[in-house]
Parts: sequence; C-alpha cells; structure tokens
Amino acid sequence: MFKTILIGTIILACASIAPAQSDYNKVRFFGGFSHNRVDTGLADEDPAFDDIIDEREGFNGFEVSATGNLSRYFGIKGDFSGHFKNKTSPIPGLPGSSVEIDSRLFNFLGGVQIKDNSTEGTFKPFAHALAGVAHARNSVNFNDVVCVAIVPSPCSPFTESETGFAAAFGGGLDIRASDRISIRAIQVDYNPTRLFDSTQHNFRIGVGIVFH
Repeated sequence: MFKTILIGTIILACASIAPAQSDYNKVRFFGGFSHNRVDTGLADEDPAFDDIIDEREGFNGFEVSATGNLSRYFGIKGDFSGHFKNKTSPIPGLPGSSVEIDSRLFNFLGGVQIKDNSTEGTFKPFAHALAGVAHARNSVNFNDVVCVAIVPSPCSPFTESETGFAAAFGGGLDIRASDRISIRAIQVDYNPTRLFDSTQHNFRIGVGIVFH
C-alpha cells in the first residue's frame, strides 16, 4: 500500500513539473561579436542630422548578457559590452611625427526584454530597453623624437576617462538551432551615452550565440 501511494505521489509530482519545464525557457545567456559606430565628436553640440550620422568611428568588441524570464514574454536583462579602437594619425606641420590614440568604451546596462520564450518555434524576434552607465577611456601617445626631447615636453602622453549615463534601445532576431542553442542572426541598438559634457549618438550591431 505504501509503495502504491509513493509511486502515485511521484507520478503526480512529475506531471506537475513537466509542463512548467517545457512551457518557456527561464534563463538565457548571450555572447558574441559587437561593432559600435561610436560618435567621436565629443565636443560638438551641433544637433544637425548629418553630424549625428557622419561623425563616428567603427569600434569592434564584444557583448554578453543574461536574461531571467519572469513569464513567456517578459524578462529582466543585464548586459555588458566593450568596444575598442586604436588609431594613429600624423601631426600636421611635423613630418615624421604622429599621435596614437587607444580608445575604449564599456557599457553596463540593465532593463527589460520582450520576446516569445516558448520552447516551440524557430524564429524568435525580440526587443529590449536598457539603461545604466558607460565608461570611456582615451590614452594618447606621441611618436616624435624631437617633440618628446623638449623639456617640458608638449607631447607628454596622457589619459582621459569619464563615466556617465548610457542606454540601449533596439532588438534583433534569434534562430533556434537546438533545445539548448540559438543563433543570434542580428541585433541592432541605438546606444546613446552622456560623456565629457556632451551626448554621443552611438549605434551598435552584433551577432552571436544564445544558450538556454
């Protein structure tokens, strides 16, 4: 009699758990490549549309995120990204001299994501709205023997950094490849930041793998 009750209890417990497990994915992790068109006109407050589109540099880097789904369609998301650019340019009027700028931009963001997290289906579009902080750092080095030899040197290397508000508004498309993996075919975000007393209008695009 005891064995019968025990077996019946186990069957009922498994039956109640099974639908919850197969309903939707509770947690998703993403990691991949990210390209950010970073607004480098840090001191330019001109709001003209041409400036917003043209004044930017391509930064390459990474993005990782974790999403905890509270329901089939709604989740809380944490997102971290890093983008990097190293550029060397000649100094006008000083033949053979150049300036090297090593730039880095990090975003630490959190917010909400809307997506069908059902275990069924292949194509999974999503949208998210995130906010947090950005940290930018620019390290400048001068490559000029004559300039560096002057004391005090006008070409001393220096680093400037700033932390300020950041956000990301956008979305993309995941393609389910198996029960545990999806391919993020595309993600596009408007990534505004507020650094160095001005607003930067950045746009990032990424691809990668989603684990669920």
